[in-house]
Amino acid sequence: MSSNGRITLIFGGFFAAVVAAFYPIYFHPLTHTDEYKQIQKVNRAGINQADVQPVGMKIWSDPFKPKS
Repeated sequence: MSSNGRITLIFGGFFAAVVAAFYPIYFHPLTHTDEYKQIQKVNRAGINQADVQPVGMKIWSDPFKPKS
């Protein structure tokens, strides 16, 4: 195998590893918002936001709501 082919495989493998690691962190939640909304409803049920929020900070908002 030539030197250029080896370099191409190394950089291609590195790029593939980065994409494979980045997909579940960014793209999966972005494309499955309804699933994550349901998970957050279950996780935040029974929590009074005012009790757990530090004084002077904004109360939690829906992270899936489009920003105006």
